[in-house]
Amino acid sequence: MKPFIFALALAAAGAAKNPAAANPATGTGGHDVLRAQVLLDRAHFSSGEIDGSVGGNLRQAVIGFQKLHQLPLTGALDAATWAVLAADTAPVLDVYTVTAQDAAGPYQPVPATMAGKAKLPALGYASLAEALGEKFHCSPALLRRLNPGKSLARAGEQLLVPNVAAAKPLPKAASILVDAKDGTLTLLDGGGMPIAQFPASTGSAHDPLPQGRWEVRGIAANPEYRYNPKLFWDAKAGDAKARIAAGPNNPVGAVWIQLSKEHYGIHGTPEPGKIGKTQSHGCIRLTNWDVQTVARAISRGAVVLLQG
Repeated sequence: MKPFIFALALAAAGAAKNPAAANPATGTGGHDVLRAQVLLDRAHFSSGEIDGSVGGNLRQAVIGFQKLHQLPLTGALDAATWAVLAADTAPVLDVYTVTAQDAAGPYQPVPATMAGKAKLPALGYASLAEALGEKFHCSPALLRRLNPGKSLARAGEQLLVPNVAAAKPLPKAASILVDAKDGTLTLLDGGGMPIAQFPASTGSAHDPLPQGRWEVRGIAANPEYRYNPKLFWDAKAGDAKARIAAGPNNPVGAVWIQLSKEHYGIHGTPEPGKIGKTQSHGCIRLTNWDVQTVARAISRGAVVLLQG
């Protein structure tokens, strides 16, 4: 067994009791980074797509977790932070058996253009690796690293996967805070205390986040997308309005949360690995699994505070 897989198997069995400190700012930590990503995901302080790598999203997740637990805001996976994270003793990894339905699909490549997308009856997954990545909040590349020599698309295959299903239910949130500077969306309780945090793409120089106080006007699961090139500064010449069918690879992903600011919302994405790393057209973009969590935790009328 390769060293990386062996270390992860130990973590899955609960043997990694005293992990070395890992620093998202400097890129150290080895397999303990993966363990931290899973534990933070289960604590609802997501680093986005679980990939076993360090980066800005992980650092922000650690800082949010440290704020919640009144720890020094180091942004590093230090001993004090590990002591609290380790209260979650469920296995870091789980075994998933690929089903016949998983293997059957259907799966279809997703066209790059809006016109091409508009021709499809649904914007489903392009592959089972992509579907399993979303199911277990991780990159397809990580699934392959965890399962060398195995087929991700064969019914009956047993795969090591991040154990994200062990997360506790999230209580209802009273409001949402989006911070463009930190690239985060935070759910707050009635007293203004954070109960969850997620990495977010929050606008660009061309389409800045509309700062201020807004409200949730509606929540749509599995939405269609209506493309209007007049609303996009970077629309291609000759682009026409288009109706894009629902599905996880729809441009707004699995959920659309409409805000009281016209044309703006909180939504999912077909490219989870880019959240917090690339810009958006002004809306607040999350991974599909994180926006689904947000949608379950809020209600129509919830206050949304947008700040730069």
